[in-house]
Amino acid sequence: MQKEHFDITGMSCAACSARVDKAVSSLTGVKEVSVNLLKGTMAVSFDPTQTDAVQIIDSVKEAGYGASLKASVKPVTGQTLSKTAADETHQAKIRLRCSLLAMVPLCYLGMGPMLGLPLPPFLAGSANVMALAFTQFLLATIVVVLNIRYFTNGFKALARLSPNMDALIAMGSGAAFVSGIASIYTIGSALGVGDMAKAVHAASHLHLDSAAMILTLISLGRYLESRAKGRTTEAIAKLIDLSPKTATRLDGTIETTIPVEDVRVGDILIVRAGESIPVDGTITDGWGTIDTSALTGEPIPVEKTAGAAVSAATINLSGHFTMQATRVGENTALAQIIQLVDEATSSKAPVSRLADRVSAVFVPAVMAVAAIATITWLCFGYPLDFALSIGISVLVISCPCSLGLATPTAIMVGTGRGAASGILFKSAAAIEHLGSTDTAVLDKTGTMTAGKPALTDVAITAGFNKEEVLAQAAALENRSEHPLGKAIVSAATKMGISLPATQNFRQIPGEGITGIVAGIPCAVGNARLMESLGITLPENVQKTAENLALDGKTVLYIAASNILAGLFALADTIRPTTPGAIKDLQQMGIDVIMLTGDNAQTAKAVQAKTGVKSVIAEVLPQDKDQVLKDLKEKGHKTVMVGDGINDAPALARADVGIAIGAGTDVAVESADVVLMKDDLTDAVTAIRLSKAVMRTIRQNLFWAFVYNIIGIPIAAGILYPINGMTLAPMAGAAAMSLSSVSVVLNALRLRFFKASSGTNRSDGSPIKADLAPKTITLNSIKENTMQKEINIEGMNCNHCRAAVEKALAAIPGVEKVNVSLEDKKATVSITDAVTENALANAITDAGFECKGIA
Repeated sequence: MQKEHFDITGMSCAACSARVDKAVSSLTGVKEVSVNLLKGTMAVSFDPTQTDAVQIIDSVKEAGYGASLKASVKPVTGQTLSKTAADETHQAKIRLRCSLLAMVPLCYLGMGPMLGLPLPPFLAGSANVMALAFTQFLLATIVVVLNIRYFTNGFKALARLSPNMDALIAMGSGAAFVSGIASIYTIGSALGVGDMAKAVHAASHLHLDSAAMILTLISLGRYLESRAKGRTTEAIAKLIDLSPKTATRLDGTIETTIPVEDVRVGDILIVRAGESIPVDGTITDGWGTIDTSALTGEPIPVEKTAGAAVSAATINLSGHFTMQATRVGENTALAQIIQLVDEATSSKAPVSRLADRVSAVFVPAVMAVAAIATITWLCFGYPLDFALSIGISVLVISCPCSLGLATPTAIMVGTGRGAASGILFKSAAAIEHLGSTDTAVLDKTGTMTAGKPALTDVAITAGFNKEEVLAQAAALENRSEHPLGKAIVSAATKMGISLPATQNFRQIPGEGITGIVAGIPCAVGNARLMESLGITLPENVQKTAENLALDGKTVLYIAASNILAGLFALADTIRPTTPGAIKDLQQMGIDVIMLTGDNAQTAKAVQAKTGVKSVIAEVLPQDKDQVLKDLKEKGHKTVMVGDGINDAPALARADVGIAIGAGTDVAVESADVVLMKDDLTDAVTAIRLSKAVMRTIRQNLFWAFVYNIIGIPIAAGILYPINGMTLAPMAGAAAMSLSSVSVVLNALRLRFFKASSGTNRSDGSPIKADLAPKTITLNSIKENTMQKEINIEGMNCNHCRAAVEKALAAIPGVEKVNVSLEDKKATVSITDAVTENALANAITDAGFECKGIA
């Protein structure tokens, strides 16, 4: 299946886009067509063995519109992205100004005598009635010529029997203009026979000012509309313009400034402080503090050194480095973002199909209503000018432009706002489905957690120093490639601990590593390694290790000179923003399910810390797809959030798949939404944004339909027999223009959508991520004592109270216990070695229920 993008010219309303869609869809081999009225583009998926781009273009031309194949769907600069809109706005502005210069005096001449306003002497009085009429004719002709494109496009559409909005405008204003010319002939004929009364009466019903007013108000609406449409791509244009136009290439020792288009893969580039990174690449030497907010929306700069990847359009705030180009031109992360946004704004949301179906038959129906209304009033004996005015009003007020703008404006603004926040929607359908989700399935590793182990706890036995022990372990692990070892080395480096020299390094499969660090024999590994070295683990050490394991942590022991020096606890740490993001999802009425391949104990520990209510553990990657399938069969609207690699089948199975933390690899094929940051908060923002976009689309469609449902009967004169109310043609033109502009302005409110803050919890309190490992003291050395209050259910007598007290006191690290039977609470003083899980389990094992720990 092949997909091509086309530029379409000549479309003026939703009826036009519906006809283009119908013409292309009728071709054999065409699978999907998406016409965007706002952008004047069309995306077509087709089987190249059955049809091709030439046949598609021919079908569009046969429908009466222009078509050409897009050279590229990736604009190079912000100026090229918005140039078409800017040109359209400029032309509309000139046309409007010139129309106003002719229309204002015309309206004065046409309505001035009725309002008692003075006219120039050569036009005043019944003697100058022909001069007044001819002057109005000349002024009206100027306005008609300035807006002649409405007539040419409209009558061409009528000739093809495919009337559009321009046809309604041409017929409405044209009818008023022709009626004015007929009145001028009537004036001449009356003056020829000396019938002054008839000439004056004909002069008072010229309708030339109505013809000019209609065209001018339409021009005003088009100008305001084009200005608003031009602002819909503002976020993308700003993003694109952040990319530098030049790069500094290093050839040996020679520096050369070249256009960014001339950079080739493998080139060595220099980036100084304050400069934008020209292309995607890898730092080869030096360092820099990189502002990635342009791509990811992440406000905190990131320090990067040799070996780190950098992306085009990000800014080096400080530092100096050289980099090797790895992706250039349309292969950079920036270009891929632009492609995704362009495809999303060119696609069509399912909700827009109703508007398309209505628009396809709307214009012919309106023309029929206008004709019936005119004939009906004539049959009732009303004058021709009255009946004609009714028909013109129906034609003008009914233009379906607002229907055609309702969906694409909201989609374009929403996707642009998302891109500015590091959230990329691949299609308009993804936006619609995401807004209606009721179940969110979250992968644990890499989504709720950091996806890699980190050192969380360090326990030291008596006589040893934390920094010394950590230095010894890191020195050994620095020779290892194990992920747990890398986490220990990373923690020591962040704490500023220097690593001593290591000799006689040895790796024992399944147990750990040994070696001599600064002359001291050291070993780091599991309990089996300690046992093989003849080192006995004291009971309190074993209990501490068990408590840490209950929290889902992996425990490693360290021995120095064949003496147990302490232990390390490592875990895939939960992202600081995860609990708040889960709470936000639940507050939106979305059921959150954690899906993980880890064991149930680890999953339970993560559940307790994040607040997720449902957990499915020990699930193989290939079985995640089945979980999503079962949920969908039960009628749930699902969203799957994963890393886009191991979770690919589940991402594809869900109604909407969200790939989190995609970095520069933005083209995750299996996902419908791509998040540029490793932050679950952005998934919350994506859902909130989709809901806001869909709410705006529904508002637009509602008011567009209501406007026509109310406006057409009033224009047809349904209220005239009741209260004498009619709608003048110029009032209809003003209402039609206002409806289109209001739809666009309503969509532009999405530009003020605020993303969920990844630096604050859902309650607004700041998140402080303490990455330093906690210190646990062994061998009865009391340190870091704290108090916990436990709510207990099931205590009924003093025997119960004594049982609870005994159970809690038996936990190593619990120093003091006070149980209140009346308050159903227990207050305990504990060290860092005691976990909340250990307290809760002791209560449960004693036969009571733990209701909460504070």
